[in-house]
Amino acid sequence: MVRFSFSGHDLVALPQAALFWPARKALLVADLHFEKASWFARFGQMLPPYDSEATLADLEALVAATDARELWCLGDSFHDSAGSERMSPKARDTLASLTDRIDWTWITGNHDEAINADHGGTVIEEAEVDGLLLRHEADPRETRPELSGHFHPKLRIRLRGKGVSRRCFVATERKLILPAFGALTGGLDAGHPEIIRAVGPDAQALVPVQDRLLRFPLAA
Repeated sequence: MVRFSFSGHDLVALPQAALFWPARKALLVADLHFEKASWFARFGQMLPPYDSEATLADLEALVAATDARELWCLGDSFHDSAGSERMSPKARDTLASLTDRIDWTWITGNHDEAINADHGGTVIEEAEVDGLLLRHEADPRETRPELSGHFHPKLRIRLRGKGVSRRCFVATERKLILPAFGALTGGLDAGHPEIIRAVGPDAQALVPVQDRLLRFPLAA
């Protein structure tokens, strides 16, 4: 894991599309979108109904690998506020096991404003933790250091004549947007005008690969 500095804090951008905060032993993820497939199924678009279980398996493995003691979900953890009611028994059991053994905080997003804490953990709108503001969507007016999700950023480049797409972080001096962690989530180009509007013109895409953190300027 390669650490990088953000507003005086050492953080680790993980290839699994999550952020680790070593000083707090905290894992941060955004946009899990549990039960997205079952939401689409209600409207006749049938998708494999295993997205929640796959996302939880990835999350459980990452908690074990980092020995995290805190977990912060930066909004849109469920694809809709009723998504928790549609979870399979297996997904429910996995989620309950995780929230029982880790200090878990749900930050609400635009998809899940009305979620409750039926599966454990604490539900809040946003938090300020050791000087870092944690919320779902970046606020261009915010001057405090801010961690957020919402945009599902992906870096799209040409490499050896082929198009390559990778989930990425988007960073400026005061803002850091996390990629979407969920198994069934798409992505918005990291240089999209809406992302640049939210974070400012000096943005970089950060792509963690093995023992390196690649940086790509987005202003161009």
